[in-house]
Amino acid sequence: MTLKMGILLCFDAFAWFFSFVTIAVLRYDLGMTDEQWRWAIGYTLLAIGLQVILELSISTIHGRQQVGSFEEAFIVSCIVALLIFPVGFVMSTLIFDFPRALAIIMPPLALIYMAAARGVYRLLQTRRVIANNDKKTVRTLVYGAGEAGYRVAELVDHADDTLYDIVGFIDDSPGKQRLRLGNYKVRGTGEDLVRIAQERQVDTVILAITKAPAEVFKRIASECTANGLDLVVIPPVQEMIGGKVSLDRLRQFNVADLLGRRPIETDLRSIADYVMGKRVLVTGAGGSIGSELARQVYKLGPSKLILLDRDESELHAVRLSIDGDGLLDTDDVVLCDIRDQEALNAIFEDQRPQVVFHAAALKHLPMLERYPLEGWKTNTLGTRNVLQASRDFGVDHFVNISTDKAADATSVLGQTKRLAERLTSFHAQESGLNYLSVRFGNVLGSRGSVLFTFRAQIERGGPITVTHPDVTRYFMTIPEACQLVLQAGAIGTPGDVMVLDMGEPVKIVDVAERLIAESGKDISIHFTGLRKGEKLHEVLFSDLEDRAPSAHPLINSVQVPALNPVDVPEQPAGREEVLALLEDTRASVDTALAEYEWQDQ
Repeated sequence: MTLKMGILLCFDAFAWFFSFVTIAVLRYDLGMTDEQWRWAIGYTLLAIGLQVILELSISTIHGRQQVGSFEEAFIVSCIVALLIFPVGFVMSTLIFDFPRALAIIMPPLALIYMAAARGVYRLLQTRRVIANNDKKTVRTLVYGAGEAGYRVAELVDHADDTLYDIVGFIDDSPGKQRLRLGNYKVRGTGEDLVRIAQERQVDTVILAITKAPAEVFKRIASECTANGLDLVVIPPVQEMIGGKVSLDRLRQFNVADLLGRRPIETDLRSIADYVMGKRVLVTGAGGSIGSELARQVYKLGPSKLILLDRDESELHAVRLSIDGDGLLDTDDVVLCDIRDQEALNAIFEDQRPQVVFHAAALKHLPMLERYPLEGWKTNTLGTRNVLQASRDFGVDHFVNISTDKAADATSVLGQTKRLAERLTSFHAQESGLNYLSVRFGNVLGSRGSVLFTFRAQIERGGPITVTHPDVTRYFMTIPEACQLVLQAGAIGTPGDVMVLDMGEPVKIVDVAERLIAESGKDISIHFTGLRKGEKLHEVLFSDLEDRAPSAHPLINSVQVPALNPVDVPEQPAGREEVLALLEDTRASVDTALAEYEWQDQ
């Protein structure tokens, strides 16, 4: 038996003994007869014996807690009470001198003493840890007095080498003001953050909120940055282990937190229904979206996952990330350019995929403005090729990855992706199969995104280049976007364009300033002006599109006019011809949508 076990057994034994003494003094004023004393002592010893036996047998004190918890003491005491109460009841009925108060009052009183002993022990242990902590700590406020905040404070109290010295809580809820959580007070609301931080000489704020709108994160981050406070956050729930906070998972506030903490809930059963046990092909599998889609699809148990890309290095990387096999000697890793119809047909004939996620595309807006023919070849003709191969070789579920720039398209990128949506709609109408598109905005962390650009510019010493101080864009993280893509594919109907709710648009200059703050460098921001084809603010729907809700709260749908592939020129003569063709296509889309609107009325 360890010293800790012995201490706990003594705690609980004395709890029953002091309960007996308390009843003897308060109820009987020590005026019991000798016979009553004998029965009372025997009854108490029975309770103590049962407590010790139960604790040893069910291991409530074998090291799961630093000291046995109140819940454990409560469970054991209830069991002991249930065992001895019938004994006490029978004895009080048959034996006149038996002290009846013991049978009813002693168990709950013993539980109170056990809880008190544990509370005192925990308090002394916490103060000992704090007193013996020689490591330099920073004075800290915890923003959020909910379950997560309480858990953070509890972890700090019991950590042997904590970095934080908590001075109190901040919470925006009026009902939590002047409350005390453990050893700490709730000292005010978010409006009092700066004042309290200055009064208490606080260096760090721990943001202990698992779910909050982006505006809350932005406001708190701005106040902390402006007042020289270090902002540390707990991770989102999906990043926690078992949904629990741990000190080693606390991290600096970063750009992804600017998006807020919206819960992304997906119906795994509906997704699995069209993926599990199927042959699934992902085009553009080496890209940011394609590779994450491939990883998520792989977890859903397809009978075969076929990765297609024209970049062999990226194919190698995604294969390694999925199963650690980088040999590239199996037929489920396919090197192919979607511009090559014959090569695609050969692959589809050999692999016979049942589900296709089409993520292959050229996506850099300014590059496609300079080289529109390349955008036409990949985004329009390439999608036409993949759609035709899918129809010819029995694909029954096709998901085309589109972009918010296809709504009210003003750029080559948006216009070529708009044509891809219309081609998908045509094949859906012709076949009645689940051929649909999913439209969303920028994703944080994708190759060539603003994060990569800004971080590279910071490494060089600046400046960071931003097109306009007011420019905004929609952002999601890559895992969030791919989860909703899979969900949209499950709930969409033939010809739909499923549009993901991207939350509130984020100012690009806010992203730049956050990255500069993270770097700790003195970096300037240079505004270059909007480039050809760029908008100040992107939209997810054009003015002529009527959105409709879907079965998922974060997904809407719109309809786009179908475009027959025979009406798509095979090879425009050059740059100007492509631009003219795209402009004609844009005008025809607007006319078709207006006709839809007129017919609906």
